[in-house]
Amino acid sequence: LQSNGCCIGPGFTEENTEPEEETIIKIAGNSYLVSPNLPDFHSCSPGWSSAFYGAECFDSEVHSYMKNLGKQKSSESQNIDAKKVELEQLLMMETKNYRKTIKFYQKLLQKERSSKGPETKSMLPKLRGQLQEMKSKVQFLELVKKYVQAKQWGVESCVLPTVIHNGRTDTMDVAPMDESSVLLYYNTEKHQCNNQNGIRVLQAGTPLGLMAYLYSRNAFLEGYVQQFLYTFRYFCTQEEFLQFLLDRISSTLSSASLDPSTSLTKICNRSFYILQAWIEDCYSVDFATNTDLLCTLKEFISSKVAPLNGYGERLLSLLEDASARKSVNAHQCSSIDKCEEEGEEDRKTLHSLCKKLSEDVSRKNFNWKRSKGTGPIAQYQRERPYTISSVLPKPCYNSFTEEFPTSFAKADEVGAYLLIEYSAQQLCCQLTLLQQEVFHKCHPVHFLNSRALGVKDKCVAVQKAVSTEAVSLKVCNLFLSKCIQDQYLLQLLRNADSISTWVAAEVVTCHTSKLQVSLLSKFLLIAKCCYEQRNFATAMQILTGLENLIVRQLPAWKILPAKVAEIMEELKAVEVFLKSDSLCLMEGERFKTLPTIPSAHVLAMHVQQLETGGFTMTNGAHKWTKLRNIAKVVSQVHAFQENPYTHTPDFKLQSYLRQRITRFKDADISALAADNCANFHQIPAEKHSRKIQDTLRRMKATFQ
Repeated sequence: LQSNGCCIGPGFTEENTEPEEETIIKIAGNSYLVSPNLPDFHSCSPGWSSAFYGAECFDSEVHSYMKNLGKQKSSESQNIDAKKVELEQLLMMETKNYRKTIKFYQKLLQKERSSKGPETKSMLPKLRGQLQEMKSKVQFLELVKKYVQAKQWGVESCVLPTVIHNGRTDTMDVAPMDESSVLLYYNTEKHQCNNQNGIRVLQAGTPLGLMAYLYSRNAFLEGYVQQFLYTFRYFCTQEEFLQFLLDRISSTLSSASLDPSTSLTKICNRSFYILQAWIEDCYSVDFATNTDLLCTLKEFISSKVAPLNGYGERLLSLLEDASARKSVNAHQCSSIDKCEEEGEEDRKTLHSLCKKLSEDVSRKNFNWKRSKGTGPIAQYQRERPYTISSVLPKPCYNSFTEEFPTSFAKADEVGAYLLIEYSAQQLCCQLTLLQQEVFHKCHPVHFLNSRALGVKDKCVAVQKAVSTEAVSLKVCNLFLSKCIQDQYLLQLLRNADSISTWVAAEVVTCHTSKLQVSLLSKFLLIAKCCYEQRNFATAMQILTGLENLIVRQLPAWKILPAKVAEIMEELKAVEVFLKSDSLCLMEGERFKTLPTIPSAHVLAMHVQQLETGGFTMTNGAHKWTKLRNIAKVVSQVHAFQENPYTHTPDFKLQSYLRQRITRFKDADISALAADNCANFHQIPAEKHSRKIQDTLRRMKATFQ
């Protein structure tokens, strides 16, 4: 079974159970074609799995299940309405049972911890197996539901010229357009998910042709819609794409009939579906950053769509929800006092439980060499406090760092000692949560066209990316000149660079070699814990900090325990592994059950590699095969965001870490190191004086 990689969240499903029942009743009583599939209003976006797997997202089992769905005992085929009603009912029932079983499993776990009865222990393994089966069934039904949505409202390829023609205002002067003039295909002998032979696969197309192909019958099934939403900025602007959709809606809305077989109805409804999928998936990168685009869409819906179709009000509601969600997320991320509601806490608990049930392999099965263990690190007693060098920039703390407990009030005086007091696992968990907060704000589109932002193979150039030469910006820009690009990737990379600088600064400001050894060991163990938990971002940031030229020359490396020093080689092996393949973290099934945070810079470099070379053919058509590969690579961002880490946050420790990172983020490591004698190789006094005497003796001998 090729699932969509999403761990079905019981909390989400049960919240919408009763509204779904009411909607199904309405569908059974009213005509289904009055407006596009209202029950599926919140799930038009194909999702990352569609872009990643393409047509392989729906295997033969899904096809056969869909074929038999909704059939009566007389074996007569039912229409799409009956199939959808039956599927909704099955999914709702299975999800209810799944959630109830999880709650029962939780009660048994609590009972086992308190009484440790033998009956409870014998029931848990059986219940675990049942949960895994029920989860797989719910995921399969979700996949079938997505397949049903994907098959709706598409037109045959021969009708695509009509799609282009319907949106034109100068239709009287335009001759009928041939499909071959805007789209180029190549034939394949066999397709894994279809028994037909001679399947045509899209190879290239003009901007107009690529937008028209969104209306193809198989556009959703092939993953084309999601791939298009990720990559259309290479060949058209957001305004051009929006205008294309609005023109099709304007030309078909008034004349669209209730008959689903007519092309006008299909074009109208598919336009609504594509528009909704665009809003759901790309609101933060296209509409939130472009007020003119958002105003144009709202004005069109209010004046043209809402008076004629109830779908207009739902689209306006969707825009409001997306805007409110973005505002809430921004507010939550800027405050330490995050209010965790009871329902959200339950969802996290259940999500964590689902992941634990799915983990049948150890986290430690990567292919690189790893040490067996490091043993405990000695805890050093606190010595006299030291002061940070004057070369440090003036700290600028956020609101959440203004009030610290007594133990953190003198962070500059305590310095590295506080880091040593915490275990590597504790620091790893809190650094992971901090990294996750930043990573979950990014979007796959942020990793496209990074050369135009000044992102290069060296992270050092990131901070000065905005102020680089305007000439190079024009040369490297792969998007259209009027296409607005969100620059969140720069913030993501600057955050990574700040953590690397913090790691290096903490080490070089240790005033004794003994303390440096302890802190080096601590950071290496933190990095090891991070990559074992698939937080590759923080692991690589620590590696970058420890590979700083000044840090690598410290005398403390020579007295570092051998087992701890081996971790440095492991981290370098992990780095080679991450750079070896753009999809290395998507191999197997582990990424579907275990949280993952990729290295932003490594991923950006992989995308730049795919962007190398021309995007157009000799006839001017854009290479869709190239764009499809790019979409597949960046889709992993959404895949990883679906599985968040569920560590318990320690807000006090997080505040301390934020303060230290902010304090050191712009520090001059060489100046800090020069202010500390522990960073230099010390020559014993006797040996030093003996060398001087020998030199004088030799010089004296030359003059005799």
